[in-house]
Amino acid sequence: MAAQNIATTQQHLDVLDIKDGFSILKNGAVSSVLLTNAVNFDLLSEIEQDALISAFSMLLNSITFPLQVAIRSRKLDITKYIEKIRRVESKIKDPLLQGQAVAYRKFVQEVIKKNEVLDKRFYVVLSSGGRAITESGSSPFDWVTRLFGIGNKQISVNVEKVLADAKVQLIPKVDHIIKEFNRIGVRARKLTTQELVELYFDYYNPASSHGQRIRTGIEDYKAAIVSPAILEE
Repeated sequence: MAAQNIATTQQHLDVLDIKDGFSILKNGAVSSVLLTNAVNFDLLSEIEQDALISAFSMLLNSITFPLQVAIRSRKLDITKYIEKIRRVESKIKDPLLQGQAVAYRKFVQEVIKKNEVLDKRFYVVLSSGGRAITESGSSPFDWVTRLFGIGNKQISVNVEKVLADAKVQLIPKVDHIIKEFNRIGVRARKLTTQELVELYFDYYNPASSHGQRIRTGIEDYKAAIVSPAILEE
């Protein structure tokens, strides 16, 4: 009987592995992803806007390596939020306060009928570069290429060696970017391994990701879930 060849969905993804908060791609690149908060520029005074622009220009001038800024928008399902408001309403004894809660719920329901509720996330992507950029022919500012390796040729990758080399390159860059963002009032932090898994899950499953969350570890997604029903003799 021939050896059983078990295929996994991992073979169809551009991500080879995720370790220690780094994404190892099948093209040999390693990426680190930072999550940042946003600044509402329009709410700042003119003096604050000028100061922020000046500080941001200093940040850009301090960067000697390529990076990408990615903005990801997702439509949110706030059904559970509406249900939570209803539960609060039922517990309020004061008629006036209960009326305010009802009015608020109706206001939210009316708003979502006319407008989509979006969750915006802001990411900064740094890559070890190397063959992933120089051989791909893609723009070095293509964040999807850096995150997923789309369009790049798969090569044989020694994960441990590639990761060790990338850490030497990326960790000082990550620390520098976080420090410079803090100077302008923007909080930034490096995504953990589990958060990276969830980011890729959301990207590959845009239709279901708003209602389904990952509750297990990364190793559970490397095992074959579907085995062939017929084995070759």
